[in-house]
Amino acid sequence: MTEKLPDKIETIITPISLEYEYTPGTASTIFLRGMKQGRILGQRCPVSGAVYVPPRGSSPTHGVPTEGEIEVSDHGTLRSFTVVHLPIPGSEVSPPFVAAIILLDGADQTCLHVVSGCEPSEVRMGMRLRAVWKNRADWDYSFENIRYFEPSGEPDVPIESFRRESSA
Repeated sequence: MTEKLPDKIETIITPISLEYEYTPGTASTIFLRGMKQGRILGQRCPVSGAVYVPPRGSSPTHGVPTEGEIEVSDHGTLRSFTVVHLPIPGSEVSPPFVAAIILLDGADQTCLHVVSGCEPSEVRMGMRLRAVWKNRADWDYSFENIRYFEPSGEPDVPIESFRRESSA
């Protein structure tokens, strides 16, 4: 006897995977090799002097090639954040957790990472953070060598310092 199927299927859960290969350009190679060594490297815009981490090979402001290998700190300032309540498949971090926009010391471009080591309710803009690295034996060519950022205990940076001066 044939089982009658429902008129409408609301949800279906099925495993899925995606394998891909990534060929980094020169700027990304500099960054990824640095990560393998436990160094966070960026590149500088020759026009403005701004340091971009991770580097993309050109200045987003001036459209010129970026230059050099500029090492920045693994400490930074939390600029913005959101509390995530949904799990990310394959992630070590369980919800709720904080996804944060962090400006690393020495960089002029923010990066996205996870904040842990405190309750989400304790996280605030201007909070000073430090990287918590994986064990060196587990390092690869990846920004994921940094497990997460945690409060550093340094005084907060005033939010007023985030404001940009208007050019008008």
